[in-house]
Order: sequence, then C-alpha cells, then structure tokens
Amino acid sequence: MSLNVRVITPDKVVWDADAEELILPSSTGQLGILTDHAPLLTALDIGVMRLKSGNNWTSIVLMEGFAEVEANKVTILCNGAEEASSINLKTAQEELEKVTLLVDEATSKKEKIEATIELRKAKARLQAVA
Repeated sequence: MSLNVRVITPDKVVWDADAEELILPSSTGQLGILTDHAPLLTALDIGVMRLKSGNNWTSIVLMEGFAEVEANKVTILCNGAEEASSINLKTAQEELEKVTLLVDEATSKKEKIEATIELRKAKARLQAVA
C-alpha cells in the first residue's frame, strides 16, 4: 500500500503520484508520514518535502501552506512549490548570497521581514539541491 500525494499551488499541480513515505516541513518541525497514518491537518512552513518512491527520494521545496492526510491520501495546498530537479545549484547559491545582502541592508522593519522570508526560501531551494 502506498500514499497518494498531491502538491497543489495556485498555478498548477506540481506533484501527483504515489509514495511510500514522505517528510513534511510542518510549522512545528519535520513530520514523517507513512501508509495508514492517522487523519491529520497541519500547517506547513517554508522548507523541503522529501518523498520516497521505491529506492528513490525526491525533494520538493514548499513555500508555506497546509497538508491534509486522510485514508492514505496526502493533499498539500501551498503558495508555491518547486521540484529540486528544476533548480540549478549555481543559481540557488547566487540567490542565497544576494538575499543575504538584502537582509543586512534592510532598514525598515517591513524590509527586514520581507528579506528574511526571501532568505528562508533561498535556503530551502539550496537545501533541496545540495
């Protein structure tokens, strides 16, 4: 038996396939899901979701959202998602460096918060491909 996993963003369905195991970046820490998991609704943080299918692990960067687990179906609704295979390592490193400077240069509270969110996204993208 496996889990049917769907990752849905406002633009498209990023993932719709089966997996034996998945690790979610919940707002309270990483959350492991196996088949026959108890029903669950959880908030997701910016981070990397990992799915195991056969002997292969796939990484998907999630940009906040919610996950529902029920009857071996996992539905993830998030603001944005990106498969690690579509992320260029060099570009991700450059983006992290650029955003780190933005955090340091931010003067207002609003700029600091926005830059920090972008920094968390850049770190998650780099973690997914590294």
